[in-house]
Amino acid sequence: MKAIIIGGVAAGMSAASKIKRSDPSAEVTVYERGNFLSYGACGLPYYIGGFNQDYKKLIARSREQFEKTGIETHLDHTVLSVNAKAKTVEIRNNGNGEVFQDRYDKLLIAVGCNSAIPPIKGIENEGVVFLKSMEDGLVLQQLATSKLTEECLIVGGGYIGVEMAEAFTALGKKVTLIESAPRILMPFEPEVAELAKTELIRQGVKVITGEQVQEIKSDGSGRMVETNRSRYKTDLILVATGVMPATSFLESTGIRMDRNGAIIVDREMRSSISDIYAAGDCAVTFNKIMEEDYFLPLGTVANKCGRIAGANIAGNHEKFVGALGSAAIKVFDLELARTGMSEADADRLGIEYKTKIVTTYDHPGYYPDQSEILIKLIYEKGTYILLGASAAGKKNAVLRTNIFALAIHNKMTTKELGMVDLAYAPPFAGVWDAVHIAANAAK
Repeated sequence: MKAIIIGGVAAGMSAASKIKRSDPSAEVTVYERGNFLSYGACGLPYYIGGFNQDYKKLIARSREQFEKTGIETHLDHTVLSVNAKAKTVEIRNNGNGEVFQDRYDKLLIAVGCNSAIPPIKGIENEGVVFLKSMEDGLVLQQLATSKLTEECLIVGGGYIGVEMAEAFTALGKKVTLIESAPRILMPFEPEVAELAKTELIRQGVKVITGEQVQEIKSDGSGRMVETNRSRYKTDLILVATGVMPATSFLESTGIRMDRNGAIIVDREMRSSISDIYAAGDCAVTFNKIMEEDYFLPLGTVANKCGRIAGANIAGNHEKFVGALGSAAIKVFDLELARTGMSEADADRLGIEYKTKIVTTYDHPGYYPDQSEILIKLIYEKGTYILLGASAAGKKNAVLRTNIFALAIHNKMTTKELGMVDLAYAPPFAGVWDAVHIAANAAK
């Protein structure tokens, strides 16, 4: 069996490894458009900000390690098209320009996403950068650490924009963040996102919301960003306005895709075309709590779905149980996490629900360094089944959100969660943990 995998990062290499473990006789070939395999792109802001001095630490497994297991890898190779009837792919070697074909029995598309490019005049100007790949990160690290860069402006207040605000600040830069939406971190509940904004401002970041960037001007004296309300002078502009699945090369195949270009797959990662699978950021994901397909470009989901795709390419029939959209972010001295439904999700689905917000503590006051944690729960009216949860605090908010994720995954009620036997010791929690307190308040 010959398997071709397009894309060699999270989902692609998880699948490649699983295929070889499941069927050592399988021939596995990976084509990756970049120059790096199996790296943690989520760690790029921390490399750029100097929290980690060596980008190689972001690489989970080297090319040599993969090839020792019998996986053939081709870096700097772009797949141009797929012929589903002939079961061939057309590939360009970006190094020498050679175009050739390869044949498959099974194909996995794991190409991930490209940075979304908003319709801003002058966005192609020098000094405007994006952050999606390792190559992007290496370039941005050089620009950000340059003595010529004193001021940085970020367009977009999502995960990358907020993380890079901290990274630039850590490098001693003056930072402005502009978000066109009414608030930053839109996947988070408003109460939690507001805490993040307050922390950014406290740390010296200028945060502007509800303002649309319209034009970027660049000349010998620097860069100017013009919005619908004002203008801002800066040295470096990072555009972080989201991502789009990198699937345009598949348009002629007839493969079913969502409106944004994400490939529609079933829970075994099979696409609408026989023997073609898809996983990772370029494909939809089954959302367990909402019971519908969702676009969740998260590394956790990509690795799980890649592994399942690999198992099924090797002849199994494993099904993805579903994701909850669980995510976390560090905002200077604050940590935020969320899982399950938001209020907006529950409204859209017509679910009758209630919410509860509590502010409690990570451990008793008689042990040093007690810290507040804000928790918001969303639960079904009448049944008390937990639907969603968010938390924010200086420490231990994220790991407590993982408890809520487990509860949502298993359709627990707030009443059940309020009596779960969680570990207790004064350095870590009270006899009633913050999770208990929030769950028992949800009545």
